[in-house]
Amino acid sequence: MAIFTTIRKRGSDSSSNAGDSPIMRSETSQEKIVDASQSGTKDEASTATIIRRPTHISDEEGQVVDIHGHDANDAFGSEEGAAIQYKTMHWWHTAARTYSSYRIDSSSSTTSRHLLIAENISLGVLALPSAVAALGLVPGLLLIFFLGVIAGYTGYILGQFKQAFPQVTCYADMGGVVAGKTGQIIFATGSCLILIFIMAAHILSFSIAMNVITDHSQCTLLYMVVGLLLSFILGLPRTMKGVSFLSVSSCVSVVIAVTVVIIAVAITKPDVGNIMAVGKSRPVVEGLNPVMYIILAFTGHAGFPSFIAEMKNPRDFPKALLFMQIMAVSFYMLIAAVIYYYAGPYVASPALGSAGPIVRKVAYGLAMPTIVIAGVANGSVVTKYVYIRVWRGTNVIHETSFKSIGSWIGICAATWTTSWLIAEAIPNFNILLGLIGSLLGSWISYGIPAALWLYMNKGRMFSTRSKICLTILNVGIVILGALICILGMWSSGWELAHGRAGRVFSCDNNWNPSH
Repeated sequence: MAIFTTIRKRGSDSSSNAGDSPIMRSETSQEKIVDASQSGTKDEASTATIIRRPTHISDEEGQVVDIHGHDANDAFGSEEGAAIQYKTMHWWHTAARTYSSYRIDSSSSTTSRHLLIAENISLGVLALPSAVAALGLVPGLLLIFFLGVIAGYTGYILGQFKQAFPQVTCYADMGGVVAGKTGQIIFATGSCLILIFIMAAHILSFSIAMNVITDHSQCTLLYMVVGLLLSFILGLPRTMKGVSFLSVSSCVSVVIAVTVVIIAVAITKPDVGNIMAVGKSRPVVEGLNPVMYIILAFTGHAGFPSFIAEMKNPRDFPKALLFMQIMAVSFYMLIAAVIYYYAGPYVASPALGSAGPIVRKVAYGLAMPTIVIAGVANGSVVTKYVYIRVWRGTNVIHETSFKSIGSWIGICAATWTTSWLIAEAIPNFNILLGLIGSLLGSWISYGIPAALWLYMNKGRMFSTRSKICLTILNVGIVILGALICILGMWSSGWELAHGRAGRVFSCDNNWNPSH
């Protein structure tokens, strides 16, 4: 006969911390259930301890775990003895590349730190000096700072949502929690699109770099195909840890490349000091695009849930996020201000072109790991989402069979081919970045996370003064996201309508720096 013993423990009153957290806390109950086998023998008895999480709870007592410490709602399930293990990252990995098929017992937040930095400090930084040149030094730097702070806050909300709902492994899962199947489809479409568009931007950047380095010695279409194949091959590892190691070189390469450009323009002084505190008056539709470059620089949020899901300790994510955001905002402001100060109206986009012809080639060569690997990081996220959805409920994702490896390769090839088609269809660096920032980045990094906070706190938004302030803040961020989307799409549509994107599927040289 089965014997059930229930032990209940009251959680802390939610009102005590309601105003101090961006998520809702409430009283919890914990049940310890011991189920002996019907044989009645001690050796054959099986025990299981679970902590049942009430709806919308995100504190430690609200998690669902078994006696081995595995999350009962985890999409990856128990990985003990699995040939392929996914939850291998530490916070320092995630921070540097979020952004292996073998297990390494090191600290989970380190991998996270690696992933986050590579996810954010990549292509977006190359358009920031020209954005500051167009907007003016003061408004440009203020926008980088405040949009970065807001992006850090919304990233923190995503981490708290993951803690509240441990079954979440990607952005689409968050939509499923909020609005069921419909929400899951909408969120999946949006998150996959932004990642595929960013992958396209990396393929486009690869072709630009090759045109600069080789003086356009070959057809641009050929360079695009080479970039596609290289990215596909590097994206074949199934776990984020393998990608995170590559991401260290990605992060270092972009820092070195931009540093080389800064030194070069500081020595040559193309037009030193010829800067404007506030940019020249221009039509609103044209002035919006530089703002979209800044938005794009903070659109790494689509990959955050996936990176957190592969951390050994997801509660370390805030450390990875804080480290990454401080690094990103500081780096963005520094290079935007310095390059603009020395290059003046000669600032190019991508910024590596602001230096002379020889240094320009060196800088693009140094930046090649970032151009390739940061794109691979995004490709890993979207491929992983589709892969898990196809095989969810089976053990295929943990196997090394023909079915598991073959399906991963097929999905990886499909996503990269789609991104290549987009890069060929919009072969203009600035317009592609502006389109990504307005259509997708506005919601992924700003509007949606704020809306998730409102969902987690429904019924409690006005319970305390601090809750009221946070409610006003998050409603404001949702409105900000909507405005960015509407106005940015207007600007990008105007650019495309006036034929500024260039010729599609062309051998033309796409290295056309904007001054």
